[in-house]
Amino acid sequence: MLAAPLAGKSLAVDGADLVLAEWRDPGGVPHPPRYIAPLHIHNADDEAWYVLEGTLRFRLDDDEVEADAGGAVLARRGVAHTYWNPRADPARYLLVMTSRIAALIDALHAEGETRSPAEIFEAYESTLIGWPSH
Repeated sequence: MLAAPLAGKSLAVDGADLVLAEWRDPGGVPHPPRYIAPLHIHNADDEAWYVLEGTLRFRLDDDEVEADAGGAVLARRGVAHTYWNPRADPARYLLVMTSRIAALIDALHAEGETRSPAEIFEAYESTLIGWPSH
């Protein structure tokens, strides 16, 4: 399957283990951090980001790393992680994830979903820790 252009879309095929999505963050006031995702753990899946434009900052367990355009970050399964755009400028990036993580994200944003966020994370072999205080 080919999505041309990928901009703002996901590339996924039924039955595939890998999903590639292009996401954006508009930027804004950098402090306090505007987390894109809550702190969480994927117990059975790895997840990666490749920054196309701008900058993203990541918390991976107790470490923080920053990736500028051309940089990549990998969160291995079992590592608590979250990320945000630390700049006022927009960021554009590729999110490389398993189909299970993509399904988790879809469920979190599904209209009419009745499960709590913690229950949704659990259903997809992940653990929700919560929004970090910085």
